[in-house]
Amino acid sequence: MYHPTVARLTYRGLLGRRRAAVLFTLPALLLIIAAAIRLLTGPDDETATKVLGGFALATMVPLIGVIAGTGAIGPEIDDGSVVYLLAKPVKRPTIVLTKLIVATGVTVVFSAVPTLLAGLLLNGNSQQIAMAYAVAAAAASVAYSAVFLLLGTVTRHAVVAGLVYALVWESLFGSLIPGARTLSVQQWALSIAERIGAPGAITSDVGLPVGLGLLAAVTVAAAWYAGERLRRLTLAGEE
Repeated sequence: MYHPTVARLTYRGLLGRRRAAVLFTLPALLLIIAAAIRLLTGPDDETATKVLGGFALATMVPLIGVIAGTGAIGPEIDDGSVVYLLAKPVKRPTIVLTKLIVATGVTVVFSAVPTLLAGLLLNGNSQQIAMAYAVAAAAASVAYSAVFLLLGTVTRHAVVAGLVYALVWESLFGSLIPGARTLSVQQWALSIAERIGAPGAITSDVGLPVGLGLLAAVTVAAAWYAGERLRRLTLAGEE
């Protein structure tokens, strides 16, 4: 279910000069902010929670997910080069799963790892806050990658749609409207962080079983439907 050639081509597309520059910008900004706060205020658990939750998990992770998820397949569909890929004797689920693995790996590296480093800078992993948010970022990376990979197969404006979701729903509505928070990948991932962190250090609007279940359900459903979209695209080309 993993195709090395497809993976290599996907990595090459994601880590090209333009996308790589964007991918490095947000993690670098997070680390700069964390270092500046540590120098100015010293270690503080509440500040670490606000930075890691408010910027890293709520903004950086979904934005990187948009770049990696849509970039894993969207450009190939837009420029028509996906036809050559689909003409190869590679099963459609294998293509989707391979691209999802690559997109998830890129998102984890550029979001979960910087989140852990920023947490260590902010408070030295006091109350397991750095580790909790890093694991939450990794879990969210899987769901975001699947959702935005699906968007790449559904619309030519996947990046715009992904940015609207990431910035408006996750960052704005997810922070201000209680009902929206329960339907947010961010909150589902926070349920994991809440369990890992010290009691009372991190809170989520959903319980761990619900959060894990929804993360898994969204990931599987998005990956399955992306495969269906590719299958229909192949049939259309053959007709």
